[in-house]
Amino acid sequence: MDPSDQKHFTVVDYVIFAVLLAASMAIGLYYALSGGRQRTTQEFLMADRSMGCLPVSLSLIASFQSAVAIIGVPAEIYTHGTQYWFIGCAYILGLIIPAHVFIPVLYRLRISSAYQYLELRFNKTVRICGTLTFIFQMVIYMGVCVYTPAFALNAVTGFELWGTVLATGLVCTLYTTLGGLKAVIWTDVFQTVVMFAGQLAVIVVGVLRTGGVYASVHSMNLSLNPDPTERHTFWTLGVGGIFLMLSLYGVNQAQVQRYLSSRTEKEAVRSCYMVFPSLQLALALSCVMGLVMFARYCGEDHSDKLGSSSRDAMVVYFVMDMLQGLPGLPGLFVACLFSAALSTISSAFNSLATVTMEDLIKPHFPAMTEARATLLSKALAMSYGLLCLAMAYLTHLMGDSVLQVALKIFGMVGGPILGLFCLGMFFPWANGAVAGLGAGLTVSFWIGVGSIVTRTSGMKPLPPDCRVALLSNDTTAAIQTALSNVTLSRPSGLKRFYSLSYMWYSGFNCFTVILIGLIISFITGPMKEEDVTPGTIYPLLGKLLCFLPEHLKKKLCCVTPLGQTVSRRISLFTDRGKQVPAMKLNSTSTCCPVCSIV
Repeated sequence: MDPSDQKHFTVVDYVIFAVLLAASMAIGLYYALSGGRQRTTQEFLMADRSMGCLPVSLSLIASFQSAVAIIGVPAEIYTHGTQYWFIGCAYILGLIIPAHVFIPVLYRLRISSAYQYLELRFNKTVRICGTLTFIFQMVIYMGVCVYTPAFALNAVTGFELWGTVLATGLVCTLYTTLGGLKAVIWTDVFQTVVMFAGQLAVIVVGVLRTGGVYASVHSMNLSLNPDPTERHTFWTLGVGGIFLMLSLYGVNQAQVQRYLSSRTEKEAVRSCYMVFPSLQLALALSCVMGLVMFARYCGEDHSDKLGSSSRDAMVVYFVMDMLQGLPGLPGLFVACLFSAALSTISSAFNSLATVTMEDLIKPHFPAMTEARATLLSKALAMSYGLLCLAMAYLTHLMGDSVLQVALKIFGMVGGPILGLFCLGMFFPWANGAVAGLGAGLTVSFWIGVGSIVTRTSGMKPLPPDCRVALLSNDTTAAIQTALSNVTLSRPSGLKRFYSLSYMWYSGFNCFTVILIGLIISFITGPMKEEDVTPGTIYPLLGKLLCFLPEHLKKKLCCVTPLGQTVSRRISLFTDRGKQVPAMKLNSTSTCCPVCSIV
């Protein structure tokens, strides 16, 4: 029987799924009733800066490994081949750089919102622009995260799609509002375990029923072509992927907030390193699932049987096919999807509430009491939860795969934000932040919207006679030959500009912000050393330009002569306008107070 003709949830499946939701709610209730009971913004938004590296690292992986990845990556492998797997190499620098550059700078400033850095480094206008850009990015992305598992549950159980969307959003909103960041992090830990268990169950059953994955060594030809319009090449995945990871793990508030909740800076750095093996495991499980799918169906498209034209629906069809007749496993996989969705969405709710409170409300209401501020933070988390339900409706209208849509969002909006932080941290004289961010967002949406309108998604459909090819002796050669016979006409003119690989969006937009920001800085005059807040500059240029004479290095990156002791007292102000204890910066290194990482 066609698996799409029947619904597979048994009583055991419903129990497993209900346990997931109940456990998530229970964690939220526990932290609502224990400890400080979320009565302060410090506890609700920052978990009292008391978290260890293990829960933080698992929360970091859960925040990124959403239902979009669990559904989108197998669909990508099934449709386009295993080239996407190479992005795992970008994870190395994509995590080392945040661990040794962004975390030390942001953690030592003792801030709550990553965008407080932008005010310390530039001014309040830049901070507000960065905050609004982040809010826009996460609200759109939440819609994708909510819709994806709801569609899967609808296909497996027949539940009303929008009823499922509503249930997902409400459960997540409630435990995030009740338990704060502590509840978010610990539910992430629990949900990460469920995610891995669900993926592993599908893979094991799929391998047993399909007969292995040996027949699906599927298009691993990774091109070295430097053409940026090529969808997946060594350069788009290996280099463009680094910028994508930096925008996620370096400056995204959802991740930065977890670093800042750590007990010590060393714990924050260690948690970043611990993310690497978990990310690699998650990527491997998703890719292997795509390979098992290919071995099972060899490129056939059954998505229309689920009432969808998207290749993402093939993953749901595959799960239904593999797990039919096995009580409990369909419920485990749907719980896996919802775990991924809930972890990502709750992280987004909490981070959005944080930046809205710290960056947009507190500066205008400095006399607000702690109790009222905490209550307002909870109301903000709930409001964003309801807003994401509206965004989920827009998601089902999209034409690309959920993975490509998600990565485009991170590239189009996260790339300019990354450029803004890089401009501030690495270029002490830069002051053209607003112009750079505006230019970056303009160019990114020009390319992004243009690619949607012209539909240059780089799709390479699998040949219909692929199953025949698999019956030959040389399976791998047959698949690669069949794939090479499908060619796409190369776009020209403006369409070629719109066909830029979505993996380059972050890097291209980041460099746009930096370039325009530096040009404006030279036109209007560089920022003076005394105007730059100490501790906001990472001395990258001083290290890269060590061969230059000292007087040139001083002009370029505020470096003072060797052995010169610098002592400066500065005062930083909180968002409420109250002066906090001044920091005394003593340095005998080659860096001035502006550049020194204390």
